[in-house]
Amino acid sequence: MKLSVLAVALGDRSLDKALEFLSVRGVQQVEVGCGGYPGKAHCDPAILLSDEKKLQEFKDTFKKHNLSISALSTHGNAVHPIPEIAKGYHDDFVNAVLLAEKLGVDRVVTFSGCPGGSPQDLQPNWVTCAWPPEYQDILEYQWNDVLIPYWEKTAAFAKDHGIEKIAFEMHPGFCVYNPETMLKIRSAVGPVLGANFDPSHLFWQGIDPVAAIRYLGDAIYFFHAKDTKIDAINTARIGVLDTKHYSDEANRAWVFRAVGYGHDASYWKDIMDNLRLVGYDRVMSIEHEDSLMSIDEGLTKAVNVLKPIIMHDPKPGTMAWA
Repeated sequence: MKLSVLAVALGDRSLDKALEFLSVRGVQQVEVGCGGYPGKAHCDPAILLSDEKKLQEFKDTFKKHNLSISALSTHGNAVHPIPEIAKGYHDDFVNAVLLAEKLGVDRVVTFSGCPGGSPQDLQPNWVTCAWPPEYQDILEYQWNDVLIPYWEKTAAFAKDHGIEKIAFEMHPGFCVYNPETMLKIRSAVGPVLGANFDPSHLFWQGIDPVAAIRYLGDAIYFFHAKDTKIDAINTARIGVLDTKHYSDEANRAWVFRAVGYGHDASYWKDIMDNLRLVGYDRVMSIEHEDSLMSIDEGLTKAVNVLKPIIMHDPKPGTMAWA
């Protein structure tokens, strides 16, 4: 397995400076944001697809720092109920696929998206409970009329361009937010869809990431290394469904933390072990969203926690002692 970083956090500096920062810290691969919520600070596919010189400069920058690309990320909501917004995210995904094809990158990371609750809605509607009964009608519409048809068509396009793995980040606010919904859409569309496994979004839902890894098995296509700290005092008073701004750390039920600051190294070792048990051996890609630390410090600390935990050699084919 290799150590990667989602470079979006370093969008305040040039690609060259961002890769230099990562290389000197022992990072081996880079997850590149190229549209949607991650933005295009380091990579605008529309430009790179139309200018061979700039595309070559882009590739040469990675070679200069002895780094390779682990995935292209274009998290968005391509099934947004406002067509103009949906089209923007869809176009970003299409361009990410076309650029990945040119770069020889085999997977793209994104969100499943979340439609409105009906054709008349103007905002996404994330359903979190089974009752009143109209919520079941919403789910029926979202999944069967919008989400599955969209991804059947879009996944087929991706496969036609050599992308065999689309990794959905299981993120609350979108239809695919936990392992069960991940397997639901995978069953409907096919194995081109898999999980971008980010423990931080599972911790606060009350899901044990280790159990979820074993449940998803070979449906795990990518891994985001990000932690969450559950505030026991606040959670006891208000529960885990918290809409306060992320900057209100003292009053929130939970906050995102750098790796090692929500759960100790022994827990992350258990995660590593179980990833290997289910056959995932690609990357752990650090995503920095720790509001208590600067970007440089948070990334550096996460790297230092994970470097001795990751098993870099392939799983042994034989056991000499057995």
